[in-house]
Amino acid sequence: MPNKRTLLIVAGTLLFVAGTGSYLWSNSDTPEEDQATTSPFRADIVNKTVATGTIVPRNEVEIKSRVSGVVDTLHVEPGESVQQGDLIATIRIIPDDATLTSAEAEVNQTRIAYVNAKAEFTRAQTLFGKQAISSSELETSQMNAALAEQRNLAAGRALQVVRDGARRGSKAVNTEVRSTMTGMVLAVDVKEGASVIESNTFNEGTTIASVADMTDLVFLGFVDESEVGKIEEDMPLTMKVGAYEDLQLKGTLEHISPKGLEEEGAIQFEIRAEVKPTHDVFLRAGVSANADIVLEQRTQVLAVRESDLLFEQGKPLLEVQTSPDVFTRQSLETGISDGITIEVLSGIDEDTVFRQQGPSTGP
Repeated sequence: MPNKRTLLIVAGTLLFVAGTGSYLWSNSDTPEEDQATTSPFRADIVNKTVATGTIVPRNEVEIKSRVSGVVDTLHVEPGESVQQGDLIATIRIIPDDATLTSAEAEVNQTRIAYVNAKAEFTRAQTLFGKQAISSSELETSQMNAALAEQRNLAAGRALQVVRDGARRGSKAVNTEVRSTMTGMVLAVDVKEGASVIESNTFNEGTTIASVADMTDLVFLGFVDESEVGKIEEDMPLTMKVGAYEDLQLKGTLEHISPKGLEEEGAIQFEIRAEVKPTHDVFLRAGVSANADIVLEQRTQVLAVRESDLLFEQGKPLLEVQTSPDVFTRQSLETGISDGITIEVLSGIDEDTVFRQQGPSTGP
């Protein structure tokens, strides 16, 4: 009885192993599904590089004050158009106590010197009338009196400038800040009552407003060092503005920087391109844009998908169908590529059928 039970267990085990092996063998022997085939097609191929940047006015100036003080009145707002010489702001002078005291003391000193020199000249005239001094001594006394008078006048004008920002009778009023160009006010950087510092040799000064010519715009962007050798001046550009989804601008590359800048470990070269004006949309200064620079372009050339290519020793090839079940590797010569589609120069024609290597997405 135990022997019969043992035989049944052994027989069942053998049957289970045999069934499992048969199942695995049958699955492994399943014929490989045939891959899809396709043919070359005609396509327009554009090889381009993309530069990111902004659209800005070609000419933009910062209007600064020529005196230190407090903004008394602002006469413009951002968005207004101004002509060269238009009033931007009025500055109220707040004289420095030390400077004002020094200027007043200089006026007093020069006035005393002038009174004394004038008295000396009067005495010299009297002595010359009595022939007590020579004519040269009289002329020297006269010259000293004239110089003293001029120094007194100059000290008075200096005091006027310190106290009021301009001398009396002058057409140039330093307390009036005026536009130096015709254009649009982009920004007003101060408020009424704010303190400003004069622009001089040692100080840049406080910016009152920014004015730019918004009819002459340029694209400023950067290209990678791997692409800078492929571009050159006068190349056409197509710009897409981030603020306007459907707007595309045309332009011409007019400058490539001779020096690269390091940005996050990569070397970038600045480019500048002229932007052709559009009358449909008002472009604001500083909007971001992407510029497509066309490096090469082909129209309706024979092409295949890059994903269908195989490479052997760096040379491209395709698995060409020579009979219903036979595929032969065929080398070919390729041209430009846009990263998805690649131009075929020789090796196959439009009637060639080859095996697809990637998923079927159509031409």
